[in-house]
Amino acid sequence: MIWDGVAPFEFGVVCEAFGLDRREDGVPLLDFGVCGPQTGMVRTNLGFGIEVLHGLERVEEADLVCVPAMRRGDPVPPGVVEALLRAHERGARILTVCSGAFALGEAGLLDGRECTTHWKYTDELAERFPQAKVVPEVLYVDSGQVITSAGTAAGLDACLHIWRQEHGAAVASAVARRMVVPPQRDGGQAQFISRPVPEPEAETLGPLLAWITAHLHEELDVDSLARRVLMSPRTFARRFRAETGATPYAWITAQRVHRAEELLERTERPVEWIAGEVGFGNAAALRHHFTRVRGLSPQAYRRRFACGEPGDAADSALPA
Repeated sequence: MIWDGVAPFEFGVVCEAFGLDRREDGVPLLDFGVCGPQTGMVRTNLGFGIEVLHGLERVEEADLVCVPAMRRGDPVPPGVVEALLRAHERGARILTVCSGAFALGEAGLLDGRECTTHWKYTDELAERFPQAKVVPEVLYVDSGQVITSAGTAAGLDACLHIWRQEHGAAVASAVARRMVVPPQRDGGQAQFISRPVPEPEAETLGPLLAWITAHLHEELDVDSLARRVLMSPRTFARRFRAETGATPYAWITAQRVHRAEELLERTERPVEWIAGEVGFGNAAALRHHFTRVRGLSPQAYRRRFACGEPGDAADSALPA
């Protein structure tokens, strides 16, 4: 759903994530459409136009309604608030990217709900909508029906999170591979990464991260990892957080959960075997971490995603 003032890059994030035909990669084809309070040419915040073919009646058919970044100071057009409220009332999920969260605030859909936006605007969001539970710095917040995300890259993370929830890790990874982005960054990861681009004279930890993902079954503590890159444990921990935005423990745990997802989907191996294969050691530890991150047990996840081919899933209506 877009209107005058839409940010084209964030709009493109939603189109890229949900609008392309990736059936050759085993990804379900979605019934994707762009709608707004007016049809015809909508002006972006960069001055050029985007043609909108559908009015707000298209929202009535949607399982997921996406609102990309919009100009925060502009009034929300008539009909948008009502369309969002009706969508929410009938159970549709709503995703915002960056400043799109302000439209949900105007609709009252952030009241009493944890939410986020770009780190530059979190204070403003909290001030304008004091009943919202604004969580600063995180990449995205999934509060059930409403998912709010930070800036551009975090919007992609939230989209992949939705793919993973609805169709499993294998489909989400297929979408991520086509977009050449990491398949998973947890919503709780900080927006702030001290040095997103390593200084030219600094050696990146990229090769080590690749090694870790291939050796998740091994003991991976800070001391041994620091020795591999010839750093002190303290320097290594600081560099790791600067490059990934997470502690070594949190990052490795997330990779182990992601690998467990893939094995639960693609194999019939018992949970105890999978726990050892991904480095959790035993089924109890896997269940603990998996349930904390995914909100359901490994067996429940397998029942939901292991049956049928990804492409067999029913099409969904997803206006942006």
